[in-house]
Amino acid sequence: MSLYRISTDKLERVPQTTFATEKLLERQDLQRLLKQDISVLGEDLMVIGEEFGNWEDSNRRIDLLCLTRDASLAVVEIKRTEDGGHMELQAIRYAAMVSSMTLEQVIVAYARGHACEAEEARSEVLRFLSLDTEEAGALSGAVRIILVSANFSTEVTAAVLWLNKHDLNIRCIRLRPYRADGSVFVDATQIIPLPEAADLEPKWREQEQEKQRTARSSNPILEPFWKSLIEHAASKTDLLAGHKGSRSSSIYIPTAVPGVKFALRLVENQAARVLMQMDLKTNGDRKLQMIADLMSRHQELESAFGGMLEWIFQNSKTERRLRHLLPTIGYPPESEWLMLQETMIDALVRLDAALRKPIQELIIQPS
Repeated sequence: MSLYRISTDKLERVPQTTFATEKLLERQDLQRLLKQDISVLGEDLMVIGEEFGNWEDSNRRIDLLCLTRDASLAVVEIKRTEDGGHMELQAIRYAAMVSSMTLEQVIVAYARGHACEAEEARSEVLRFLSLDTEEAGALSGAVRIILVSANFSTEVTAAVLWLNKHDLNIRCIRLRPYRADGSVFVDATQIIPLPEAADLEPKWREQEQEKQRTARSSNPILEPFWKSLIEHAASKTDLLAGHKGSRSSSIYIPTAVPGVKFALRLVENQAARVLMQMDLKTNGDRKLQMIADLMSRHQELESAFGGMLEWIFQNSKTERRLRHLLPTIGYPPESEWLMLQETMIDALVRLDAALRKPIQELIIQPS
């Protein structure tokens, strides 16, 4: 790819150069300039410090440590070479080193990196995160990696593509220098992930993970087990009426409220369980209000159910679960199916009875 200047009657190619030819160094020039204007790498970045190395037993230094608006840290590694060296491996080590940092430690690092007072640093960081107080937020725990180089070798790009496929968040940004009319210009291009596909990658990754989860949870024994359970449940409850067998580890029972469902789950090497899953993407505020009310009356809820219940807060902010574990681990032999099936059906019926009124109240729109 080349850079062209438009003249009156033609496109004039702007000669490409190298940072070495222009005597531009990594730390003294590229790092310094990017620190002054980090928006070259992204509009959602704030530089916390440069040459960051606040850990014991190591003299390693992160070129630029940044904060993102979604409260993640970002490790920026800079090379002026044409292949990027082994910067992806280096950056992974740095990401691991800073992954346990707290918001307070970030504020201290900002004060040190910008030579300002602690209160000024606190104010700047909280303003960037749109927080009123430090207590109102915390770091997400995620760490992005941004690799910046004049170019990247096949080894680096292959490694980054593979790592991103396995849930790392790494971007490669190519800084390519050009010289014209006595000035040096830099073209900053994100090459991984391609900007056009950046929004699609999380969806592709989620689809792939769902396929892998389905493959792991699929077992030929489950289809006859669930079919037998459904047939056995017919005389006890209509919750499973019309449900078919499945080779999946779970069968789901919808309720009248979108995003609220019961589930029976049987997983290898794990306790069998019955649970209620609640998707917060629709009517999230009302569902959260219901959950808060149930949590405040947890003993009453357990008494109505007749057993121990446990709230599960997934990493995702869009789902909550309430589960009851059964005293069976993994797949039982067929001779023990009936006993487990009766236990699961009984637990499902009791959970439905305990939650029927709160779920019914979600259907009624507030006046």
